[in-house]
Amino acid sequence: MDDLYRHRLLKNVFIAVSLTCLLLFSSAGFGQEVPESGYMMPPKVIADLIDAPPTPRVSISPDNEYMMIQQWPGLPSIEEVSQPELRLAGLRINPRTNGPSRGRYLTGLTIRKISDGSDLEITGLPEDPYITSVVWSPDSKRISFILTIDNKRELWGAKVSEGKASRLSSVRLNSAFGSTYTWLSDSKTIIAKTVLTDRGVALEEPTVPSGPITQENLGRKAPARTYQDLLKSGYDEDVFDYYATSQLVKIEFEGQTVPIGNPGIFYQVDPSPDGKLIMVEIIHRPYSYAVPLYRFPRKAEIWDLDGGLVHHLAEIPLADNIPVAFGSVITGPRSFGWRQDADATLYWTEAQDGGDAGAESENRDQVFLQPAPFDKPPVPLITLDIRFDNILWGTDDLAIVTGWWWQTRNEKAWQLKPGSPDAEPVLIRDRSWEDRYSDPGTPLMKYDDGGALVLMTADKGRSLFLTSSGASPEGDRPFLDKYDLKTHETERLFRSEAPYYEYPIELIDPGKGIIITRREAVDEPPNYFIRDIKKNTVDQITSFPHPTPQLGGVEKELIRYEREDGVQLTGTLYLPAGYSPEKDGPLPTIMWAYPNEFKSADAAGQVTDSPYRFIRVGWWSPMLWLTMGYAVLDDASMPVVGEGDEEPNDSFVRQLVASAKAAIDEVARRGVSDPDRVAIGGHSYGAFMTANLLAHSDLFRAGLARSGAYNRTLTPFGFQSEERTYWEAPEVYYTMSPFMHADKINEPILLVHGEADNNSGTYPLQSERFYAALKGHGATARLVMLPHESHSYRARESVMHVLWETTEWLEKYVKNAEPRTGAEASQ
Repeated sequence: MDDLYRHRLLKNVFIAVSLTCLLLFSSAGFGQEVPESGYMMPPKVIADLIDAPPTPRVSISPDNEYMMIQQWPGLPSIEEVSQPELRLAGLRINPRTNGPSRGRYLTGLTIRKISDGSDLEITGLPEDPYITSVVWSPDSKRISFILTIDNKRELWGAKVSEGKASRLSSVRLNSAFGSTYTWLSDSKTIIAKTVLTDRGVALEEPTVPSGPITQENLGRKAPARTYQDLLKSGYDEDVFDYYATSQLVKIEFEGQTVPIGNPGIFYQVDPSPDGKLIMVEIIHRPYSYAVPLYRFPRKAEIWDLDGGLVHHLAEIPLADNIPVAFGSVITGPRSFGWRQDADATLYWTEAQDGGDAGAESENRDQVFLQPAPFDKPPVPLITLDIRFDNILWGTDDLAIVTGWWWQTRNEKAWQLKPGSPDAEPVLIRDRSWEDRYSDPGTPLMKYDDGGALVLMTADKGRSLFLTSSGASPEGDRPFLDKYDLKTHETERLFRSEAPYYEYPIELIDPGKGIIITRREAVDEPPNYFIRDIKKNTVDQITSFPHPTPQLGGVEKELIRYEREDGVQLTGTLYLPAGYSPEKDGPLPTIMWAYPNEFKSADAAGQVTDSPYRFIRVGWWSPMLWLTMGYAVLDDASMPVVGEGDEEPNDSFVRQLVASAKAAIDEVARRGVSDPDRVAIGGHSYGAFMTANLLAHSDLFRAGLARSGAYNRTLTPFGFQSEERTYWEAPEVYYTMSPFMHADKINEPILLVHGEADNNSGTYPLQSERFYAALKGHGATARLVMLPHESHSYRARESVMHVLWETTEWLEKYVKNAEPRTGAEASQ
């Protein structure tokens, strides 16, 4: 692009932004404001689906002997969601509980013995318990959990053999970071974060400022993506210290509570596999107003169980200048952990390319090992030509290291011998992660006697077991394979068969071929089974009922079609129960989608669903409107492909429109959809897609856009899968931003956004400014801002209101819309 064109483009962007900002503040004279009328309810048939009892969750014990069935409630009330909330450095804290302000909780626990199906309900709980963070002890004989009572978070537990719950300690837990406690390998001791007993009352925000808030940069490049909930002042820093600082304690399951070391802001607390040491990462000042807490300075240390310093591992500086290229990391040590198959051996990785994924370098990362007592230099384990991802530990003779590289969508895995660091690693996987069909699966892990996760092997360590969703042209078919580490050949042990979607969960007995699976079908909710692979028998463990039997008879089909450029597309088509094209004719249709970027057209055309998955609906699901006489095309493929040197977003709009047209043409060809009555909708990047399709085509009658970002100049250092900055690709940012094309949107659009959205880039301001632009240009638009809601909506009142708004919009502007005429109909 020449300089003149770039100059004109930037000038036009500036003018567009400036005019819209003026419109925002002067739009009171345009259109008609809608008075507030409180929360509304959708039709009963939809409300009943939302209020259906949730299917219980399950957790299998480390020894595979027991299954914990966890009951959880329906949607919380707006009163519960409206609890006080502090937003500090990326955290959201309820100051009353010193725990997360958002999240789900459990109301009941039942222990089921897998071998005979006998149940033991956990008793001794208070009425209407608020249970979170349920964890098995390593030996599977106990469970622990957090109970919130009168705004105090307490650690409770129960013996599996008895089922009677009791308080383990009277200390108040500090759950500001979410993760609060962990078991030691002895299955008797727990390390927990607690609130300081002498911290005093919370700080009050000063009414008179002490001075301006100043930030300064002295020629140092420090690009950063857009983040929410950052610190903004010295007062915020003090409040962060107040709520984030913890005292570590050691809690005996049947004994006393003892403090460990000095208080601190513990980013990570990780006991060694032998239970004798603790690795801690402690955040400290100076903080930043530009990045969240996980980029704050911190020190990594090894402590004994009394809090004594055993080894200083690293000082990690403030990470506010990481290059924006995907795959860039901090310099120096990072990704600390324990070797899970050894007593107390540390590992970590260090960048070999300056942490800059955009720099040329033969080597990217190097992994090191250092055993206790840490008095000898660390030993290099492996050097990678891509970015380090993870290590799966097994024995001295077996570990698997994985890595990835964004620019090529490449992932690799190496087999190595950690007990012989000089042994040459063996490359056992080298593929594109976009290619779902070639995914060989993920190794199964097992808990050892101390609760450490290690590789599950057979044949004296020669074989591994791999599980995968089993993507294929006929849809996902999960499988279990046996993998020979010497020949690198696989043996298929199990594969899901129609009409079920059945996923292997646990391999109980490798020798006998006994596995636990989760099985479901279109009209059968997920339940758990014991399958004998060799005898081909199945015994059911759970019998959870169908939560929404009123959806029985709904037709579901995985359909395939082709874009005009030859890219293969898929989607899942749902039709109302009892519907007949011949009798009922074409239906008004809801298309729901989310764009994805690819570097390969072949990968973009792969099937991403199963025709046999259970039809589960939630507040986010367009299938709710099957009950109102709509056809639904869910997860319609919207691939954006950029092969070779071309970036996907260079032709984002063209590919988006082509995919949408192909989808409409296909459902119209089948005679089930009226192409003149199709709505497009999506959440987050799907909302961004929705606005773009309305701006650049006339394919749809209306749009449903939830929690989106519409002006990419407000995310100038990259967004989604776009790693170029605004200044590197201004024409891409301009073309992709529906805000810049608000004057072209002539179809009704319903915008919904949570007022407390904390997702990177999707500030509530995005919807507010976009609505102002639409309103200023005379568009038919409605903006619904949900109090106290984040990127996803939680309160029952909020959800019901969104569904009411959506139903009203669809009924007026899609189902009952007047036929388009003339040039409009020919688009």
